[in-house]
Amino acid sequence: MINQKIFLQHLCFHVIAFLIFTILSPLSMLHAQQPERIILNVTAQPATSMAVTWRTATEASDPKAEITIARAQPDLDEDALKFIPTSEWVSINEDQKVQYHSVVFTNLQPNTLYAYRVGDNDHWSPWNQFRTASVQPEPFKFVNFGDPQNDIYSLCSRVFRMAYTIAPDARFWHFVGDIVNHGDRDNEWGELYDAFGWIAQVTPMMLLPGNHGYPKVMNSLKKESHLNQFWRPQFTLPQNGPKGLEETVYFVDYQGVRLIMLNGNEMLEEQVVWLDSILADNPNRWTISAMHQPLYSTGRDRDNPKLQQLFGPIYDKYHVDLVLQGHDHTYGRTGKIFNGKLVGDNEQGTVYVVSVSGTKIYDLNPRYEKLMEKIGTGRQLFQVISATPKKLSYESWTANSELFDQFELKK
Repeated sequence: MINQKIFLQHLCFHVIAFLIFTILSPLSMLHAQQPERIILNVTAQPATSMAVTWRTATEASDPKAEITIARAQPDLDEDALKFIPTSEWVSINEDQKVQYHSVVFTNLQPNTLYAYRVGDNDHWSPWNQFRTASVQPEPFKFVNFGDPQNDIYSLCSRVFRMAYTIAPDARFWHFVGDIVNHGDRDNEWGELYDAFGWIAQVTPMMLLPGNHGYPKVMNSLKKESHLNQFWRPQFTLPQNGPKGLEETVYFVDYQGVRLIMLNGNEMLEEQVVWLDSILADNPNRWTISAMHQPLYSTGRDRDNPKLQQLFGPIYDKYHVDLVLQGHDHTYGRTGKIFNGKLVGDNEQGTVYVVSVSGTKIYDLNPRYEKLMEKIGTGRQLFQVISATPKKLSYESWTANSELFDQFELKK
């Protein structure tokens, strides 16, 4: 009797296990092929193109992206154009690979609302929407974030949501590096996408790598640092920068503003030559540059005289208006600076900003305090920057929607 009871127990166990496997396996496969971590990226031609990247946990069958001009009717798939992605496998640990897919939608109409989705024949994302840029210098705004880096899901998500609340019409979001703490850890990138939610699917992102995007590896002679393996697969960024720095150094002309993204981690001298060349031929009214490491440090015990020597003269020569930076986990905004010194509001000069959106906070550095119009620490912040043909307006907001700093530049 006991043996029969044990036999029945084992039989029930195996039957239940079989049923669970039979039911859940297709669901697991369905989830594995579902598009995830979908993100829009600004291209070098934002009026006529847009980039989108996503990934699947297993190999996608016949992956594609579809796009059409957005309309009120729900029959978006009837006339949608299909784009075939570039796909690649990326190892996220010793035992697992995922497949990243990227598409650049081209031949789009300027200043037009589009709807798109990504997936394959059986697994689709929702339809999302974005607007292309105008070809003319028209007013627009964007949001800037210093280092999210730590506690991204638990505490940076509120910064992202507040930024979207205050500036829902921002044409893109702009990040100045150290987006996660360990660039070679897939789970931290997962936190970022969870914190973004659907925002990254409707708001294009401009990003550059910070020092935490360069995980250190050991060889037999010395420590070396390389751009993490997730950067290029998961972002589709412009490749109009110096050779060897593709998708980490680039520029975008957006409705009268030239936005320049620099990489403070490698090949600095090459970037100076390139920067000189693209600023010498710049038809835009406004110029905004960005680099992770600041020229005028606001964080305790930090200083970057080499960056001042390399990039300061170029910014002075071409009258760059604004430089956005991170790295120091504090806040600092200079007055107009020319040749390392403050100048008057009506004189040619560059404003330098350091900010942080994450939870890692440093003490202030008094070294350049005399150059600062506003300085502070201990707050999670983001900036809303608005451009018109005659005015550049800047607002720095706290995570709890308090206006912390503001100024205007006029031409």
